[in-house]
Amino acid sequence: MDGEGCYSLYQKTVLPNGLRIITEEIEHVRSAAIGLWIGAGSRDEREGYEGISHFIEHMFFKGTEKRTARALAESLETVGGQLNAFTTKEYTCYYAKILDEDLDLAIDVLSDMFFHSLYDEKEIEKEKKVVIEEIKMYEDSPDELIHDLFSEYVWNDHPLGKPILGTEESINALTRDKILFFLSEHYAPDNIVIAVAGKIVHQDVVDKLSAQFGTFKRGGRRVLEGTPTGQTIERYQKKDTEQMHVLLGVPGLGQDDEDIYAMHIFNNILGGGLSSRLFQGIREQRGLAYSVYSYHSTYVDTGLFAIYAGTSPNNTKEVVECILQELINIKQQGITVGELERTKAQIKGGLYLGLEAVSSRMSRLGKTELTYNRVLLPEEVIGKLEKVTLEDVSRLMGRLWQKEKTSIMTLGPAGHEVILSDLQKQIGWE
Repeated sequence: MDGEGCYSLYQKTVLPNGLRIITEEIEHVRSAAIGLWIGAGSRDEREGYEGISHFIEHMFFKGTEKRTARALAESLETVGGQLNAFTTKEYTCYYAKILDEDLDLAIDVLSDMFFHSLYDEKEIEKEKKVVIEEIKMYEDSPDELIHDLFSEYVWNDHPLGKPILGTEESINALTRDKILFFLSEHYAPDNIVIAVAGKIVHQDVVDKLSAQFGTFKRGGRRVLEGTPTGQTIERYQKKDTEQMHVLLGVPGLGQDDEDIYAMHIFNNILGGGLSSRLFQGIREQRGLAYSVYSYHSTYVDTGLFAIYAGTSPNNTKEVVECILQELINIKQQGITVGELERTKAQIKGGLYLGLEAVSSRMSRLGKTELTYNRVLLPEEVIGKLEKVTLEDVSRLMGRLWQKEKTSIMTLGPAGHEVILSDLQKQIGWE
């Protein structure tokens, strides 16, 4: 095979058609995880195709030329394994976790789904109803819905802001021809990584996968629409809920940004866990919210940093004031040496603990190879985190949290909206 290489314990082979196979051999386990990673998600959906990536994920489980939907569901469960999938804005993954002795079965099932799914017209119509119910369920969960709405409004008409599930209208407009066209364009070998971790032998895996995936040809490398410029919003959406749901955010960082590791540290300190400033200040000390956290969504060329809280409507203004005050405290005074060191240890521990599972190791292989075109080693991540200084975090704060870049969205009962500019002025954020 051409294109062979090795990253420490990780081995990579590029098949002649461009498909990448990357493995990690773990001798002391009895299991293996395999993931079929496709560089196609909701970001790749043109007008009239919204929600098709996620819909195709569903259709992969609806029957093949030799297996019914039930046979697919039972195929790995009967040997104690798991078969599942998920769709994001930038990629889709189909994966299995099995005993090492059942790897052949997992490869056969995944390749059967990939090449021989029927996309039966009756099943497509039936699955439309299922996905529309999933959309309705999501819309009934305001603590989840607000994040999609926020992205949609901030990124305006850019595909990155569209919901992964699509809309009821867009799902009803999907057809078998659209599905086959999207597959031909995006489910191409140049756009696929197969990651395997566990008690396996690299060359054995390559031989088996080559037999199934080594010769097919479709489409080509993805071409993404331009980076979204984004806009600052101040928006309220009425919904009859018991709580007011609040989301503040600013444009974030792309995956290759020099400050991405400072971002990880800042996010953990601000709202990344039970010991974070927002959790301690808003929940533990003031009792104003049950759920309060921050997160950073990173994409190929951009990102979105946001802070969420769910609170009683009468406490909305106070919660937003607390969030803004914490931000201005960090912006003016920075973080402490103790916070920096504790957070580095926390992230390091979480990273290594996550690698105890073969499925986590497989995910790291597939996701980083697909998005970075190389495996991002845990040691490399830890090394870059260790180099982050107090000044790096302060610089990041200066980049991100500027008054004119800050957006807010509230979702809940009427009469409790907040005016962000008034609160910023009130706490002295100029």
